[in-house]
Amino acid sequence: MGFALKKPEGTAGAAWPAICIGLFVAFGGVLFGYDTGTIGGILAMPYWISTFATEGRTEITPAEDSLIVSILSAGTFFGALLSAPCADILGRRWGIFASCAIVFNLGVILQTVSTSQPLFIAGRCIAGLGVGLISAMIPLYQSETSPKWIRGTVVGAYQLAITIGLLLAAIVNNATALRNDSGSYRIPIAVQFLWSLIICGGLLLLPETPRFLIKQDKHEQAAKALSVLRRLDVTHPALVEELSEIEANHRYEMSLEKASYLDCFRGNIGKRLLTGCLLQGLQQLTGVNFIFYYGTQYFQNAGFEDPFIISVITNCVNVFSTFPGLYLVEKLGRRNLLLLGASGMAVCQFIVAITGTVAGTTDRAAQQAAIAFVCIYIYFFASTWGPVAWVVTGEIFPLKVRAKCLSMTTATNWLLNFAIAYATPYMVRDGPGYANLQSKVFFIWGGCCFICIIFTWFLIYETKGLSLEQVDELYQTVNKAWQSKKFRPQISFHEVSDIKNDGRTMSLAEIGAEVQRKKSVGHEEKL
Repeated sequence: MGFALKKPEGTAGAAWPAICIGLFVAFGGVLFGYDTGTIGGILAMPYWISTFATEGRTEITPAEDSLIVSILSAGTFFGALLSAPCADILGRRWGIFASCAIVFNLGVILQTVSTSQPLFIAGRCIAGLGVGLISAMIPLYQSETSPKWIRGTVVGAYQLAITIGLLLAAIVNNATALRNDSGSYRIPIAVQFLWSLIICGGLLLLPETPRFLIKQDKHEQAAKALSVLRRLDVTHPALVEELSEIEANHRYEMSLEKASYLDCFRGNIGKRLLTGCLLQGLQQLTGVNFIFYYGTQYFQNAGFEDPFIISVITNCVNVFSTFPGLYLVEKLGRRNLLLLGASGMAVCQFIVAITGTVAGTTDRAAQQAAIAFVCIYIYFFASTWGPVAWVVTGEIFPLKVRAKCLSMTTATNWLLNFAIAYATPYMVRDGPGYANLQSKVFFIWGGCCFICIIFTWFLIYETKGLSLEQVDELYQTVNKAWQSKKFRPQISFHEVSDIKNDGRTMSLAEIGAEVQRKKSVGHEEKL
Protein backbone atom coordinates (compact mmCIF):
# COMPACT_ATOMS: atom_id res chain seq x y z
CA MET A 1 0.00 0.00 0.00
CA GLY A 2 1.63 3.22 -1.16
CA PHE A 3 1.52 6.42 0.83
CA ALA A 4 -0.02 8.72 -1.78
CA LEU A 5 -3.50 8.57 -3.26
CA LYS A 6 -2.91 7.90 -6.96
CA LYS A 7 -5.18 7.46 -9.92
CA PRO A 8 -5.17 3.78 -10.96
CA GLU A 9 -2.93 3.02 -13.93
CA GLY A 10 -4.73 2.80 -17.25
CA THR A 11 -7.60 5.08 -16.14
CA ALA A 12 -8.41 7.38 -19.05
CA GLY A 13 -9.09 11.10 -18.72
CA ALA A 14 -8.27 13.61 -16.01
CA ALA A 15 -9.44 13.32 -12.41
CA TRP A 16 -8.75 16.89 -11.30
CA PRO A 17 -11.89 18.53 -12.79
CA ALA A 18 -14.25 16.21 -10.90
CA ILE A 19 -12.14 16.49 -7.74
CA CYS A 20 -12.08 20.31 -7.90
CA ILE A 21 -15.82 20.46 -8.55
CA GLY A 22 -16.53 18.09 -5.66
CA LEU A 23 -14.29 20.05 -3.32
CA PHE A 24 -15.92 23.35 -4.32
CA VAL A 25 -19.43 22.02 -3.77
CA ALA A 26 -18.25 20.85 -0.34
CA PHE A 27 -17.99 24.56 0.52
CA GLY A 28 -21.73 24.36 1.17
CA GLY A 29 -20.74 22.60 4.39
CA VAL A 30 -19.48 25.97 5.65
CA LEU A 31 -23.11 27.14 5.75
CA PHE A 32 -23.99 24.03 7.75
CA GLY A 33 -21.08 24.37 10.18
CA TYR A 34 -21.19 28.15 10.61
CA ASP A 35 -24.94 28.26 11.22
CA THR A 36 -24.60 25.41 13.71
CA GLY A 37 -21.62 26.93 15.50
CA THR A 38 -22.58 30.58 15.71
CA ILE A 39 -25.51 30.10 18.08
CA GLY A 40 -23.37 28.69 20.89
CA GLY A 41 -21.41 31.92 21.17
CA ILE A 42 -24.40 34.22 20.61
CA LEU A 43 -26.26 32.66 23.55
CA ALA A 44 -23.38 33.68 25.84
CA MET A 45 -23.13 37.32 24.58
CA PRO A 46 -24.17 39.87 27.25
CA TYR A 47 -25.83 42.28 24.79
CA TRP A 48 -27.82 39.52 23.06
CA ILE A 49 -29.02 38.18 26.44
CA SER A 50 -30.15 41.63 27.61
CA THR A 51 -31.94 42.28 24.29
CA PHE A 52 -33.65 38.93 23.84
CA ALA A 53 -34.45 38.03 27.47
CA THR A 54 -38.20 38.04 28.00
CA GLU A 55 -39.74 40.93 29.91
CA GLY A 56 -38.87 40.99 33.58
CA ARG A 57 -35.89 38.65 33.20
CA THR A 58 -32.14 39.23 32.94
CA GLU A 59 -31.24 35.86 31.44
CA ILE A 60 -32.46 33.28 28.96
CA THR A 61 -34.34 30.41 30.60
CA PRO A 62 -33.33 26.79 29.86
CA ALA A 63 -36.63 26.28 27.99
CA GLU A 64 -35.92 29.31 25.76
CA ASP A 65 -32.32 28.17 25.38
CA SER A 66 -33.48 24.73 24.20
CA LEU A 67 -36.00 26.15 21.73
CA ILE A 68 -33.64 28.71 20.19
CA VAL A 69 -30.86 26.17 19.65
CA SER A 70 -32.96 23.19 18.61
CA ILE A 71 -35.37 24.99 16.27
CA LEU A 72 -32.61 25.07 13.63
CA SER A 73 -32.45 21.28 13.77
CA ALA A 74 -36.23 21.05 13.48
CA GLY A 75 -36.03 23.06 10.26
CA THR A 76 -33.13 20.99 8.96
CA PHE A 77 -35.08 17.76 9.61
CA PHE A 78 -37.89 18.82 7.32
CA GLY A 79 -35.42 20.36 4.86
CA ALA A 80 -33.59 17.03 4.59
CA LEU A 81 -36.86 15.19 3.87
CA LEU A 82 -37.79 17.76 1.20
CA SER A 83 -34.38 17.42 -0.45
CA ALA A 84 -35.42 14.24 -2.30
CA PRO A 85 -38.24 15.79 -4.39
CA CYS A 86 -36.15 18.93 -4.76
CA ALA A 87 -33.11 17.01 -6.07
CA ASP A 88 -35.21 14.76 -8.32
CA ILE A 89 -37.30 17.61 -9.82
CA LEU A 90 -34.91 20.57 -9.99
CA GLY A 91 -31.76 18.44 -10.22
CA ARG A 92 -28.83 18.18 -7.84
CA ARG A 93 -27.19 21.41 -8.98
CA TRP A 94 -30.24 23.71 -9.16
CA GLY A 95 -31.66 22.16 -6.01
CA ILE A 96 -28.59 23.26 -4.04
CA PHE A 97 -28.71 26.70 -5.69
CA ALA A 98 -32.37 27.32 -4.81
CA SER A 99 -31.88 26.11 -1.24
CA CYS A 100 -29.01 28.55 -0.68
CA ALA A 101 -30.21 31.56 -2.64
CA ILE A 102 -33.84 31.58 -1.52
CA VAL A 103 -34.54 29.52 1.59
CA PHE A 104 -31.31 29.92 3.55
CA ASN A 105 -30.88 33.64 2.79
CA LEU A 106 -34.46 34.38 3.88
CA GLY A 107 -33.73 32.79 7.25
CA VAL A 108 -30.54 34.82 7.66
CA ILE A 109 -32.39 38.06 6.86
CA LEU A 110 -35.01 37.39 9.54
CA GLN A 111 -32.35 36.61 12.17
CA THR A 112 -30.30 39.70 11.29
CA VAL A 113 -33.19 42.19 11.64
CA SER A 114 -34.74 40.58 14.71
CA THR A 115 -34.78 42.22 18.16
CA SER A 116 -37.05 39.72 19.89
CA GLN A 117 -37.23 35.96 20.26
CA PRO A 118 -40.20 35.13 17.96
CA LEU A 119 -38.66 36.59 14.78
CA PHE A 120 -35.22 35.24 15.67
CA ILE A 121 -36.66 31.75 16.18
CA ALA A 122 -38.59 31.94 12.89
CA GLY A 123 -35.40 32.96 11.08
CA ARG A 124 -33.45 30.06 12.57
CA CYS A 125 -36.18 27.61 11.54
CA ILE A 126 -36.22 28.84 7.92
CA ALA A 127 -32.42 28.95 7.73
CA GLY A 128 -32.48 25.40 9.10
CA LEU A 129 -34.81 24.37 6.29
CA GLY A 130 -32.21 25.61 3.79
CA VAL A 131 -29.33 23.90 5.62
CA GLY A 132 -31.30 20.64 5.71
CA LEU A 133 -31.90 20.79 1.96
CA ILE A 134 -28.24 21.31 1.08
CA SER A 135 -26.95 18.88 3.74
CA ALA A 136 -28.50 15.99 1.78
CA MET A 137 -27.93 17.27 -1.75
CA ILE A 138 -24.22 18.13 -1.48
CA PRO A 139 -23.02 14.57 -0.65
CA LEU A 140 -25.41 13.36 -3.36
CA TYR A 141 -23.82 15.68 -5.94
CA GLN A 142 -20.30 14.74 -4.84
CA SER A 143 -20.93 10.98 -4.91
CA GLU A 144 -22.42 11.13 -8.40
CA THR A 145 -19.55 13.13 -9.91
CA SER A 146 -16.38 11.87 -8.18
CA PRO A 147 -14.02 9.16 -9.55
CA LYS A 148 -14.40 5.95 -7.53
CA TRP A 149 -10.77 5.82 -6.40
CA ILE A 150 -10.98 9.12 -4.52
CA ARG A 151 -14.73 9.43 -3.89
CA GLY A 152 -14.32 8.95 -0.13
CA THR A 153 -11.87 11.84 0.14
CA VAL A 154 -14.02 14.18 -1.97
CA VAL A 155 -17.24 13.45 -0.08
CA GLY A 156 -15.36 13.56 3.22
CA ALA A 157 -14.29 17.12 2.35
CA TYR A 158 -17.91 18.08 3.08
CA GLN A 159 -17.23 17.33 6.75
CA LEU A 160 -14.02 19.38 6.51
CA ALA A 161 -16.08 22.34 5.27
CA ILE A 162 -18.48 21.85 8.19
CA THR A 163 -15.57 22.01 10.65
CA ILE A 164 -14.21 25.13 8.93
CA GLY A 165 -17.66 26.71 9.30
CA LEU A 166 -17.67 25.86 13.01
CA LEU A 167 -14.20 27.38 13.41
CA LEU A 168 -15.14 30.56 11.54
CA ALA A 169 -18.22 30.91 13.75
CA ALA A 170 -16.08 30.59 16.90
CA ILE A 171 -13.59 33.19 15.62
CA VAL A 172 -16.26 35.71 14.61
CA ASN A 173 -18.17 35.19 17.87
CA ASN A 174 -14.98 35.73 19.85
CA ALA A 175 -14.31 38.96 17.92
CA THR A 176 -17.76 40.47 18.52
CA ALA A 177 -18.77 38.94 21.88
CA LEU A 178 -17.96 41.98 24.03
CA ARG A 179 -19.49 44.62 21.74
CA ASN A 180 -22.20 46.54 23.57
CA ASP A 181 -24.46 46.97 20.55
CA SER A 182 -26.50 44.90 18.09
CA GLY A 183 -23.35 44.28 16.03
CA SER A 184 -22.35 41.69 18.65
CA TYR A 185 -24.87 39.22 17.20
CA ARG A 186 -25.83 40.79 13.85
CA ILE A 187 -22.29 40.66 12.42
CA PRO A 188 -21.84 36.90 13.04
CA ILE A 189 -25.28 36.21 11.55
CA ALA A 190 -24.95 38.49 8.50
CA VAL A 191 -21.54 37.02 7.58
CA GLN A 192 -23.50 34.00 6.33
CA PHE A 193 -24.58 35.96 3.24
CA LEU A 194 -20.95 35.77 2.04
CA TRP A 195 -20.86 31.96 2.26
CA SER A 196 -24.15 31.74 0.36
CA LEU A 197 -22.92 34.12 -2.35
CA ILE A 198 -19.77 32.03 -2.93
CA ILE A 199 -21.58 28.71 -3.31
CA CYS A 200 -24.38 30.15 -5.49
CA GLY A 201 -21.91 31.93 -7.77
CA GLY A 202 -19.89 28.77 -8.31
CA LEU A 203 -22.94 26.60 -8.99
CA LEU A 204 -23.78 28.74 -12.03
CA LEU A 205 -20.61 27.39 -13.67
CA LEU A 206 -20.81 23.72 -12.66
CA PRO A 207 -22.35 20.82 -14.60
CA GLU A 208 -25.30 18.69 -13.52
CA THR A 209 -24.44 15.14 -12.42
CA PRO A 210 -24.42 12.60 -15.28
CA ARG A 211 -26.34 10.06 -13.18
CA PHE A 212 -29.23 12.49 -12.60
CA LEU A 213 -29.37 13.23 -16.33
CA ILE A 214 -29.43 9.48 -17.10
CA LYS A 215 -32.29 9.13 -14.65
CA GLN A 216 -34.11 11.86 -16.61
CA ASP A 217 -33.37 10.08 -19.94
CA LYS A 218 -31.22 13.02 -21.08
CA HIS A 219 -28.41 10.91 -22.52
CA GLU A 220 -26.73 13.56 -24.68
CA GLN A 221 -26.59 16.02 -21.78
CA ALA A 222 -25.26 13.26 -19.52
CA ALA A 223 -22.46 12.55 -22.01
CA LYS A 224 -21.54 16.24 -22.11
CA ALA A 225 -21.55 16.51 -18.30
CA LEU A 226 -19.35 13.42 -17.95
CA SER A 227 -17.07 14.85 -20.65
CA VAL A 228 -16.55 17.98 -18.52
CA LEU A 229 -15.85 15.89 -15.41
CA ARG A 230 -13.39 13.49 -17.07
CA ARG A 231 -11.93 15.87 -19.69
CA LEU A 232 -12.63 13.35 -22.45
CA ASP A 233 -14.41 13.71 -25.77
CA VAL A 234 -17.98 12.38 -25.74
CA THR A 235 -16.91 9.72 -28.26
CA HIS A 236 -13.93 8.46 -26.24
CA PRO A 237 -14.27 4.70 -25.56
CA ALA A 238 -13.63 5.08 -21.82
CA LEU A 239 -16.33 7.73 -21.45
CA VAL A 240 -18.79 5.75 -23.57
CA GLU A 241 -18.13 2.65 -21.45
CA GLU A 242 -18.60 4.48 -18.12
CA LEU A 243 -21.80 6.11 -19.29
CA SER A 244 -23.14 2.82 -20.67
CA GLU A 245 -22.47 1.10 -17.36
CA ILE A 246 -24.42 3.81 -15.50
CA GLU A 247 -27.32 3.44 -17.95
CA ALA A 248 -27.29 -0.37 -17.77
CA ASN A 249 -27.27 -0.30 -13.96
CA HIS A 250 -30.21 2.11 -13.87
CA ARG A 251 -32.20 0.00 -16.36
CA TYR A 252 -31.56 -3.11 -14.28
CA GLU A 253 -32.66 -1.41 -11.05
CA MET A 254 -35.83 -0.07 -12.67
CA SER A 255 -36.64 -3.55 -14.01
CA LEU A 256 -36.73 -4.98 -10.48
CA GLU A 257 -39.21 -2.68 -8.80
CA LYS A 258 -40.49 0.88 -8.69
CA ALA A 259 -38.76 3.80 -6.98
CA SER A 260 -41.41 4.89 -4.45
CA TYR A 261 -40.74 5.77 -0.82
CA LEU A 262 -42.27 2.44 0.18
CA ASP A 263 -39.68 0.61 -1.94
CA CYS A 264 -36.92 2.25 0.13
CA PHE A 265 -37.98 0.13 3.11
CA ARG A 266 -38.14 -3.20 1.28
CA GLY A 267 -35.58 -5.97 0.92
CA ASN A 268 -31.98 -5.14 0.23
CA ILE A 269 -32.60 -1.40 -0.06
CA GLY A 270 -34.34 -1.44 3.31
CA LYS A 271 -31.22 -2.97 4.87
CA ARG A 272 -29.10 -0.20 3.36
CA LEU A 273 -31.55 2.46 4.57
CA LEU A 274 -31.43 1.03 8.10
CA THR A 275 -27.62 1.12 7.94
CA GLY A 276 -27.58 4.73 6.75
CA CYS A 277 -30.11 5.95 9.31
CA LEU A 278 -28.36 4.23 12.21
CA LEU A 279 -24.99 5.53 11.04
CA GLN A 280 -26.18 9.15 10.91
CA GLY A 281 -28.08 8.81 14.18
CA LEU A 282 -25.11 7.32 16.01
CA GLN A 283 -22.86 10.03 14.59
CA GLN A 284 -24.93 12.53 16.60
CA LEU A 285 -25.10 10.31 19.70
CA THR A 286 -21.31 10.35 20.00
CA GLY A 287 -21.91 13.74 21.66
CA VAL A 288 -19.94 15.97 19.31
CA ASN A 289 -22.65 18.61 19.00
CA PHE A 290 -22.93 18.87 22.76
CA ILE A 291 -19.47 20.40 22.60
CA PHE A 292 -20.17 22.69 19.63
CA TYR A 293 -23.70 23.77 20.61
CA TYR A 294 -23.20 24.21 24.34
CA GLY A 295 -19.43 24.06 24.74
CA THR A 296 -19.01 27.77 25.51
CA GLN A 297 -21.79 27.73 28.11
CA TYR A 298 -20.68 24.38 29.56
CA PHE A 299 -17.07 25.49 30.02
CA GLN A 300 -18.33 28.79 31.47
CA ASN A 301 -20.63 27.09 33.99
CA ALA A 302 -17.96 24.53 34.87
CA GLY A 303 -15.61 27.31 35.98
CA PHE A 304 -13.19 27.20 33.05
CA GLU A 305 -11.29 30.39 32.32
CA ASP A 306 -11.85 31.99 28.91
CA PRO A 307 -14.61 29.67 27.59
CA PHE A 308 -14.68 31.53 24.23
CA ILE A 309 -10.97 30.81 23.72
CA ILE A 310 -11.48 27.14 24.63
CA SER A 311 -14.26 27.02 22.02
CA VAL A 312 -11.87 28.38 19.37
CA ILE A 313 -9.25 25.80 20.38
CA THR A 314 -11.67 22.86 20.13
CA ASN A 315 -12.80 24.09 16.72
CA CYS A 316 -9.19 24.36 15.51
CA VAL A 317 -8.63 20.76 16.61
CA ASN A 318 -11.82 19.79 14.75
CA VAL A 319 -10.62 21.34 11.47
CA PHE A 320 -7.07 20.02 11.44
CA SER A 321 -8.08 16.56 12.63
CA THR A 322 -10.33 16.12 9.59
CA PHE A 323 -7.36 16.04 7.19
CA PRO A 324 -6.01 12.64 8.35
CA GLY A 325 -9.52 11.24 7.87
CA LEU A 326 -9.67 12.40 4.25
CA TYR A 327 -6.50 10.43 3.58
CA LEU A 328 -7.26 7.37 5.70
CA VAL A 329 -10.76 6.84 4.29
CA GLU A 330 -9.17 5.64 1.03
CA LYS A 331 -6.20 3.89 2.69
CA LEU A 332 -7.71 2.10 5.69
CA GLY A 333 -11.22 1.98 4.24
CA ARG A 334 -14.59 3.00 5.65
CA ARG A 335 -15.11 0.03 7.98
CA ASN A 336 -11.68 0.06 9.69
CA LEU A 337 -11.78 3.83 10.19
CA LEU A 338 -15.22 3.73 11.84
CA LEU A 339 -14.12 0.92 14.19
CA LEU A 340 -10.95 2.81 15.14
CA GLY A 341 -12.81 6.06 15.71
CA ALA A 342 -15.59 4.58 17.84
CA SER A 343 -13.04 2.86 20.09
CA GLY A 344 -10.98 6.03 20.58
CA MET A 345 -14.05 8.21 21.21
CA ALA A 346 -15.45 5.80 23.81
CA VAL A 347 -12.21 5.82 25.83
CA CYS A 348 -11.97 9.64 25.76
CA GLN A 349 -15.61 10.20 26.74
CA PHE A 350 -15.34 7.90 29.74
CA ILE A 351 -12.11 9.60 30.90
CA VAL A 352 -13.73 13.07 30.66
CA ALA A 353 -16.79 11.80 32.55
CA ILE A 354 -14.74 10.22 35.34
CA THR A 355 -12.40 13.23 35.64
CA GLY A 356 -15.23 15.75 35.82
CA THR A 357 -17.28 13.66 38.24
CA VAL A 358 -14.47 12.90 40.67
CA ALA A 359 -12.55 16.21 40.62
CA GLY A 360 -15.48 18.63 40.26
CA THR A 361 -15.08 22.21 38.97
CA THR A 362 -12.39 23.54 41.31
CA ASP A 363 -9.39 21.35 40.45
CA ARG A 364 -7.43 23.22 37.76
CA ALA A 365 -5.29 20.21 36.81
CA ALA A 366 -8.43 18.09 36.33
CA GLN A 367 -9.96 20.83 34.16
CA GLN A 368 -6.89 20.88 31.95
CA ALA A 369 -6.93 17.08 31.67
CA ALA A 370 -10.62 17.17 30.73
CA ILE A 371 -9.97 19.77 28.01
CA ALA A 372 -7.08 17.67 26.69
CA PHE A 373 -9.24 14.55 26.39
CA VAL A 374 -12.10 16.54 24.85
CA CYS A 375 -9.60 17.61 22.19
CA ILE A 376 -8.41 14.01 21.69
CA TYR A 377 -12.05 12.92 21.41
CA ILE A 378 -12.63 15.60 18.77
CA TYR A 379 -9.58 14.30 16.89
CA PHE A 380 -11.03 10.79 16.77
CA PHE A 381 -14.46 12.09 15.70
CA ALA A 382 -13.20 14.51 13.06
CA SER A 383 -10.89 11.97 11.45
CA THR A 384 -13.39 9.08 11.45
CA TRP A 385 -17.11 9.34 12.14
CA GLY A 386 -17.33 12.98 11.05
CA PRO A 387 -16.44 12.53 7.36
CA VAL A 388 -17.04 8.78 6.94
CA ALA A 389 -20.75 8.92 7.86
CA TRP A 390 -21.35 11.24 4.89
CA VAL A 391 -19.14 9.10 2.62
CA VAL A 392 -20.96 5.84 3.39
CA THR A 393 -24.50 7.22 3.14
CA GLY A 394 -23.61 8.93 -0.14
CA GLU A 395 -22.54 5.72 -1.87
CA ILE A 396 -24.61 2.76 -0.64
CA PHE A 397 -27.94 3.46 -2.39
CA PRO A 398 -28.94 2.64 -5.99
CA LEU A 399 -29.58 5.55 -8.35
CA LYS A 400 -33.36 5.19 -8.56
CA VAL A 401 -33.85 5.82 -4.80
CA ARG A 402 -30.58 7.54 -3.93
CA ALA A 403 -32.08 10.99 -3.35
CA LYS A 404 -34.98 9.59 -1.31
CA CYS A 405 -32.81 7.37 0.89
CA LEU A 406 -30.14 10.02 1.38
CA SER A 407 -32.83 12.50 2.42
CA MET A 408 -34.06 10.08 5.10
CA THR A 409 -30.59 9.28 6.44
CA THR A 410 -29.77 12.99 6.63
CA ALA A 411 -33.13 13.67 8.29
CA THR A 412 -32.21 11.07 10.92
CA ASN A 413 -29.00 12.99 11.59
CA TRP A 414 -30.97 16.19 12.11
CA LEU A 415 -33.68 14.49 14.19
CA LEU A 416 -31.07 13.28 16.69
CA ASN A 417 -29.37 16.67 16.42
CA PHE A 418 -32.66 18.29 17.42
CA ALA A 419 -33.22 15.87 20.30
CA ILE A 420 -29.74 16.44 21.71
CA ALA A 421 -29.91 20.21 21.28
CA TYR A 422 -33.31 20.36 23.01
CA ALA A 423 -32.56 17.92 25.83
CA THR A 424 -29.03 18.98 26.78
CA PRO A 425 -29.88 22.05 28.92
CA TYR A 426 -32.27 19.90 30.94
CA MET A 427 -29.64 17.18 31.28
CA VAL A 428 -26.70 19.29 32.49
CA ARG A 429 -28.16 22.22 34.45
CA ASP A 430 -28.95 22.14 38.18
CA GLY A 431 -32.16 23.15 39.90
CA PRO A 432 -35.71 21.76 40.16
CA GLY A 433 -36.78 19.83 37.08
CA TYR A 434 -33.23 19.41 35.75
CA ALA A 435 -31.04 16.30 35.80
CA ASN A 436 -27.88 18.18 36.86
CA LEU A 437 -25.64 15.60 35.18
CA GLN A 438 -22.83 18.08 34.50
CA SER A 439 -19.80 16.02 33.42
CA LYS A 440 -21.73 12.77 33.97
CA VAL A 441 -23.38 13.42 30.59
CA PHE A 442 -20.15 12.15 29.02
CA PHE A 443 -20.97 8.66 30.35
CA ILE A 444 -24.00 8.70 28.03
CA TRP A 445 -21.92 9.73 25.00
CA GLY A 446 -19.29 7.12 25.87
CA GLY A 447 -21.91 4.38 26.04
CA CYS A 448 -23.23 5.40 22.63
CA CYS A 449 -19.68 5.24 21.23
CA PHE A 450 -19.44 1.64 22.47
CA ILE A 451 -22.68 0.86 20.61
CA CYS A 452 -21.02 2.39 17.51
CA ILE A 453 -18.36 -0.34 17.62
CA ILE A 454 -20.96 -3.13 17.60
CA PHE A 455 -23.00 -1.42 14.86
CA THR A 456 -19.98 -0.97 12.59
CA TRP A 457 -18.89 -4.59 12.92
CA PHE A 458 -22.27 -6.02 11.98
CA LEU A 459 -23.65 -3.51 9.44
CA ILE A 460 -20.94 -1.44 7.72
CA TYR A 461 -19.74 -2.88 4.40
CA GLU A 462 -16.34 -1.96 2.95
CA THR A 463 -16.96 0.06 -0.24
CA LYS A 464 -13.48 1.50 -0.80
CA GLY A 465 -12.44 1.54 -4.47
CA LEU A 466 -15.82 0.46 -5.86
CA SER A 467 -17.94 2.40 -8.34
CA LEU A 468 -21.48 3.25 -7.21
CA GLU A 469 -22.73 0.53 -9.54
CA GLN A 470 -20.33 -2.03 -8.03
CA VAL A 471 -21.58 -1.12 -4.53
CA ASP A 472 -24.99 -2.35 -5.73
CA GLU A 473 -23.47 -5.70 -6.63
CA LEU A 474 -21.67 -5.86 -3.25
CA TYR A 475 -24.87 -5.43 -1.25
CA GLN A 476 -26.79 -7.95 -3.36
CA THR A 477 -24.16 -10.68 -3.32
CA VAL A 478 -22.53 -10.42 0.14
CA ASN A 479 -24.78 -11.14 3.12
CA LYS A 480 -22.45 -10.36 6.05
CA ALA A 481 -20.73 -7.00 6.50
CA TRP A 482 -17.54 -8.49 7.97
CA GLN A 483 -17.07 -10.52 4.77
CA SER A 484 -17.30 -7.50 2.48
CA LYS A 485 -13.51 -6.95 2.32
CA LYS A 486 -13.20 -10.17 0.30
CA PHE A 487 -15.67 -8.95 -2.35
CA ARG A 488 -14.44 -8.54 -5.92
CA PRO A 489 -16.79 -7.30 -8.69
CA GLN A 490 -17.84 -10.20 -10.93
CA ILE A 491 -20.17 -8.63 -13.50
CA SER A 492 -20.64 -5.66 -15.76
CA PHE A 493 -24.19 -4.40 -16.07
CA HIS A 494 -23.78 -4.76 -19.85
CA GLU A 495 -23.89 -8.51 -19.21
CA VAL A 496 -27.20 -8.27 -17.35
CA SER A 497 -29.29 -7.61 -20.46
CA ASP A 498 -27.58 -10.50 -22.26
CA ILE A 499 -28.45 -12.96 -19.50
CA LYS A 500 -32.04 -11.91 -18.79
CA ASN A 501 -33.54 -13.72 -21.75
CA ASP A 502 -36.03 -16.07 -20.15
CA GLY A 503 -38.58 -13.47 -19.12
CA ARG A 504 -37.54 -13.65 -15.45
CA THR A 505 -35.67 -10.92 -13.58
CA MET A 506 -32.63 -12.50 -11.98
CA SER A 507 -30.85 -11.30 -8.87
CA LEU A 508 -27.28 -10.05 -9.14
CA ALA A 509 -26.10 -13.12 -7.23
CA GLU A 510 -27.73 -15.36 -9.87
CA ILE A 511 -26.36 -13.22 -12.68
CA GLY A 512 -22.87 -13.34 -11.18
CA ALA A 513 -23.02 -17.13 -10.98
CA GLU A 514 -24.23 -17.31 -14.59
CA VAL A 515 -21.42 -15.02 -15.77
CA GLN A 516 -18.85 -17.19 -14.01
CA ARG A 517 -20.38 -20.33 -15.55
CA LYS A 518 -20.19 -18.83 -19.06
CA LYS A 519 -16.60 -17.76 -18.52
CA SER A 520 -15.69 -21.28 -17.35
CA VAL A 521 -17.43 -22.83 -20.37
CA GLY A 522 -15.68 -20.41 -22.72
CA HIS A 523 -12.34 -21.20 -21.15
CA GLU A 524 -12.91 -24.95 -21.53
CA GLU A 525 -13.92 -24.53 -25.19
CA LYS A 526 -10.71 -22.66 -25.90
CA LEU A 527 -8.73 -25.50 -24.38
